[in-house]
Amino acid sequence: MESRGKTYHCCATCIHFRVEKREKGVIYRCSRLRYETKPSYQFHCWEPKEQVRRLMEKETDPIFSKNMRLMR
Repeated sequence: MESRGKTYHCCATCIHFRVEKREKGVIYRCSRLRYETKPSYQFHCWEPKEQVRRLMEKETDPIFSKNMRLMR
């Protein structure tokens, strides 16, 4: 799973990523690090959201991957 994680590794896919709507626009924050960030930034504390984790597991599952290739 680690090698595929690089495809998804960004703040927007992390459980700590928050979007705050303000009068002057939208602010992206990391609730863990407590500072402003951007969706595409990457940090070592990345913890993928559950839906991203499941997608990564599916892609590393050889049976699932084989079936997906056959469907294309």
